[in-house]
Formats: sequence, structure tokens, C-alpha cells
Amino acid sequence: MFLVTGGAGFIGSNIVAALNEAGHADVVVSDFLGDEGKWRNLAKRQISDVVPPGELMAWLRGRRLSGVIHMGAISATTATDGDLVFETNYRLSMRLLDWCTVNPTPFIYASSAATYGDGTQGFRDDNSLEALKALRPMNLYGWSKYLFDVAVATRVAKNETLPPQWAGLKFFNVFGPNEYHKGSMMSVLTRRFDDIKHGKTIQLFKSHREGIADGDQRRDFIYVDDVLRVVMWLVDNPRVSGIFNVGTGKARSFRDLIVAVYAALGAKEKIAYIDMPEEIRGSYQYFTEADGEHLRRAGYNGGFTPLEDSVASYVKNFLDRPDRYR
Repeated sequence: MFLVTGGAGFIGSNIVAALNEAGHADVVVSDFLGDEGKWRNLAKRQISDVVPPGELMAWLRGRRLSGVIHMGAISATTATDGDLVFETNYRLSMRLLDWCTVNPTPFIYASSAATYGDGTQGFRDDNSLEALKALRPMNLYGWSKYLFDVAVATRVAKNETLPPQWAGLKFFNVFGPNEYHKGSMMSVLTRRFDDIKHGKTIQLFKSHREGIADGDQRRDFIYVDDVLRVVMWLVDNPRVSGIFNVGTGKARSFRDLIVAVYAALGAKEKIAYIDMPEEIRGSYQYFTEADGEHLRRAGYNGGFTPLEDSVASYVKNFLDRPDRYR
């Protein structure tokens, strides 16, 4: 039996699908289903139960699991309720880490590229406690993930007992099916797809930094299928532990991303550039790119899909179909 926290969410539900496809039918999800249609992310899946997060630790008593894949979190970079984010993203993670330590169980968890802050120190997934402590996240969400990474690294540095496998995944800009409930936190590709299909002009931010063209702000966009390959590789290789970047290693512009959608639809691009709101100009990231050397050295050789191919797959297999769910 596998437990997937956040299993009705975007990445979590895709992991449930990947587990099912690998022959694991006994999967338990811990999540809030709410009224945002998140249940649809699980409608095609085999699951044994859905456990509310508040009941999770009681549910775990006396259980034996094949692995805990902890994706549950408040992931909005605009979140402001510090107490709620700390309890959800840090304290629950610590309780699960402790449970997996006491009940020797592989523990794979979601960290985030948001831990790198503005990127001035680079995007190298150095697992040393000193390197992790030097990072300066720019928002509450990134800070909560940073704190947990530091807590894990502190135990490693002190040679304390940890789960038989522990792996933190610093996800970069993930996009793909089942993110439709996320509102403003959906990828820009998903948010703008219907407008693109119906011939509307798509607005991107102008650049307010010398030497960078309008729309040329860059991110490491990674298709969720590539994320799944990394997660399932870890499931199949339980001796691998560490904190790993999960990105393609190749930054691409927002313009590239939107142009790829037009290309997938065989449509002529219509893009306009608007001023970036003044309140975010000072903290806006112009560039993120995963350094993937640590993951490669750990033995992963699955590669990553080029942006144009990823976008075409997402558009043709999901977004441009009546049923968009995996």
C-alpha cells in the first residue's frame, strides 16, 4: 500500500495514475476534495481510501506501507496565512518524516524551486546543510519548504536516523493535466489555452530589465510526465536518497511556451506585451533553470522532453479534448 498526500491535487493525482499504471492498485490518498472538482482528478483511478489530512496521523497508527509520497501542501506562492502554511507545509511534513523513520518506510516529498529565492546563488541542489541554510526564499511557501529541507539536512549532518529512503524533489515549473482546479496558480499555458484556441490576443509581461526582451523572462518548464518518471524511478530505486532538482535543465521564455501552443494548434500567434504590475517588479524572477547534475550522479538517465514536444502532447492529448483529465 502506498500513501500519496495531496493525491487529489495536480502532481499528486498524476502520481496516483503512475502507481496504478505500474500495477499498484492499493493506493490511499490524503487530501481535501472540497468543491473545486478535485475528485475528477481521481475519477479514472483505483484508490482504497481518501483520508482527510487532519485524520492522517491517527489513520497511520498500526499501518505498514510500501511508501509515503508526500505532495500535500499549500502551494500558492501568494499565500499569506503564516500559521496555516507552517502547520500544513512544515509541521505535518515533520510528523510524516518521524513516522517513516520509526516505521521504516520510504519517504519521497515535494520541495520546490521556490527555495532558491531570486536565484542569485544559482540553482544547484547542494545537499549540504551550509548550502541549504544560505538560501533566501522570497515568499511564505518557499520559506516553508526551505525549513523542511534544512530540518532533513540537519538530521543528515548529525548522523541521526532517517527513513530507509528519503528524497526531496525541488520541482521547477510543472505543467500538465489535472491542474485545472488551481485557479490563478495554474500554469500560464493552461490558463490561456481557451483564449488561444478562440483567437484572442495573449498578453505577456514586458521586460523591465535591461538586456532582456519583452516576453523573454525564462523558466524551467517541465511536463508532469517527466516528473512522474523521476518519482517512479525513485520508487523503483529505494536506496537512492537526497534532495534533487526536478527540471529539464533548459530555461525557456514565456513567449516560447505560448508560441508552442499556437504551433500545436496550427494557429497564427497573437501576442501583446503589457507592463508588469509595479508591486511585483522588484521581486519578479527573470530566470530559473535546474542544475540536474545531482540527479544524474544518483543514476537517473530518463532525460526530459523538449518544450515543444511536451506542449504538443498536452494540447493534443488533453487540453484540446472534451475530457481533459488523466
